[in-house]
Amino acid sequence: MTMNHNTDLHDLGVARLAALLRGKQVSAVEAAQHFLARARSHQGLGAYVAINDDVTLAQARAQDAALAAGTAAPLAGVPIAHKDIFVTRDFPTTAASRMLAGYRSPFDATVVARLAEAGCVTLGKLNCDEFAMGGTNENSAVAPVGFDVPQPVRNPWDGARVPGGSSGGSAVAVAARLAPAATGTDTGGSIRQPASFCGVTGIKPTYGRASRYGMIAFASSLDQAGPMARSAEDCALLLSAMCGPDPDRDSTSLDRPAEDFTTRLSDSLEGLRIGIPAEFFGDGLAGDVRAAVDAALKEYEKLGARLVPIALPRTELSVPVYYILAPAEASSNLSRFDGVRYGHRAAQYTDLLDMYKKTRAQGFGDEVKRRIMIGTYVLSEGYYDAYYLQAQKIRRMIADDFQAAFQQCDLIAGPVAPTTAWQLGSQTDPVSNYLADIYTLPASLAGLPGMSVPAGFGAGGLPVGLQLIGNYFAEARLLNAAHRLQQATDFHIRTPQGI
Repeated sequence: MTMNHNTDLHDLGVARLAALLRGKQVSAVEAAQHFLARARSHQGLGAYVAINDDVTLAQARAQDAALAAGTAAPLAGVPIAHKDIFVTRDFPTTAASRMLAGYRSPFDATVVARLAEAGCVTLGKLNCDEFAMGGTNENSAVAPVGFDVPQPVRNPWDGARVPGGSSGGSAVAVAARLAPAATGTDTGGSIRQPASFCGVTGIKPTYGRASRYGMIAFASSLDQAGPMARSAEDCALLLSAMCGPDPDRDSTSLDRPAEDFTTRLSDSLEGLRIGIPAEFFGDGLAGDVRAAVDAALKEYEKLGARLVPIALPRTELSVPVYYILAPAEASSNLSRFDGVRYGHRAAQYTDLLDMYKKTRAQGFGDEVKRRIMIGTYVLSEGYYDAYYLQAQKIRRMIADDFQAAFQQCDLIAGPVAPTTAWQLGSQTDPVSNYLADIYTLPASLAGLPGMSVPAGFGAGGLPVGLQLIGNYFAEARLLNAAHRLQQATDFHIRTPQGI
């Protein structure tokens, strides 16, 4: 039996679509074909960088067979798309960089493999900022599907605005209903900020919860994978499949068993203490963003939660600390792209050193070069002690601030970003872009779980996200708080006009 209204498939989230697939009201092949058609009909958004119908439909047919045999996994047949920072055996992986043009991985990233084991069908690869470096998705060096040259990813709520980054393609794919869900990565806010700008739900788990194996490294002590979807319930289903130890392949993977994050979704919020940091509500916060966040916090009070004032006194220091530590790690991680083993190599050179120089000059974009140079500088002799070591000390202090705050509250809430999505091309000063990460960086530096939940709309009808931050391993509590808010509001199910 198939659905009578196949055109409505894209309005279904992961949970609902999985139920229909299990009930054989729609087939995995039908779902895959529908979303592939959606992706192509909206390719002007620039979300996808790789699609392969043959691969996707073969996976869908395998899931239909498992459903028919009664051996299907929980998410059997649910389509998903992956940020192009995860290596995939059946799709090219470029990290949105010329440096990896045409690269094919011989294996799947652990996150990709685990979602496949859960039954998900891969629709394709999604655009991102090059090597996940950026907050606007204007830094991609790869042409999206349907284009011959690189294009910025466009926010479906307003095509003249950025979708956020670096997981901009993932956020757009979910917001525009080009996929029920997508993977993203968060180094300093790269799941939460685009989720906020595009009106979707995204969660970054505790550092080490999800394996980084096969996730092309930007800053190894910060990078973490997470899901992006319409709702907290959908994210809980996906995160349950993604997380778990991977000791043989990722030394930073935590020895903590996989967890079912759906079991506490409907718990009462009565008595929940939500910390409100004064530092997140200063002069730099736009009025329309504050109004939406305040309204969401009032909803929490109606649900029985109690708002508690707290302090995170080193919030302002998170920007300089992050932009010392992350580039330092990037300069080390990206040294492997030298034209010798894989990836781009300059066509003409005189000797080995000349090949290195020309290959990296041609292969890397401006933002990547900028961060490599910063990182190399702060790690150099004479500056390591003055910058890198001091930043590491302050990073520990930022983590200590959170632990002091969690003595007074259960969760922390505030805005994701100071403003709504800005115009494409309007932020030409890199420092301005860096400062926009002020609210997401502290949790990343501390390795804490955080998420963005649709909380309303600001000026011009642009989405605003509420950031929720939990203590280590508090993902279930975060998802519970987000789910209860989404039961009381409808922001997460609204669709951009014309999509």
